[in-house]
Amino acid sequence: MNKFRFCATLALLCLVSCFISLDSSAQTTAKTGSLADVAFMEGRWLGTFNGGPIEAAWIAPAGDNLSGFMRMMKDNKVTMYEMLIFEQTDRGPIVLVKHFGPGLVGREEKDVSDRYKFIEAGKDRALFEKEDGSIRIIYEKRSPDQLVIQRGQQKDGKWAFNDLFVFNRVR
Repeated sequence: MNKFRFCATLALLCLVSCFISLDSSAQTTAKTGSLADVAFMEGRWLGTFNGGPIEAAWIAPAGDNLSGFMRMMKDNKVTMYEMLIFEQTDRGPIVLVKHFGPGLVGREEKDVSDRYKFIEAGKDRALFEKEDGSIRIIYEKRSPDQLVIQRGQQKDGKWAFNDLFVFNRVR
């Protein structure tokens, strides 16, 4: 009986060890993403938002970041500036967003920014999720001259996305 118990315990330990090994190898092979996944955004883009022009510009990735900004206007006056910084981390790129009103008055606290983590990417498309899980953002280049930013929220247990900004390339 002791031999049977020993063999059963040994078999159980081997089985648990295999599951732990499979789980850790799945975690290490998961795609984390890189700044190359958002490099398609590079350029100068123009669209309309809330009855006025919205302009965006992103510079090519360099080192551990890709930087960009947006300017929203109405009646020839700025309504908001937005800084968007994509930084590379061990888990993939994160997006850091700060909003400013006229006079470059910050809308968030000095040391606070909206943070979005990388979820997945495909050709000319990248998906990020806000740190608190409330919002998802898709950056997508639909054609060589069109860039779209979609905002998604949970609806009936599924993510529903709508175009937030539709930009055309400025040449």
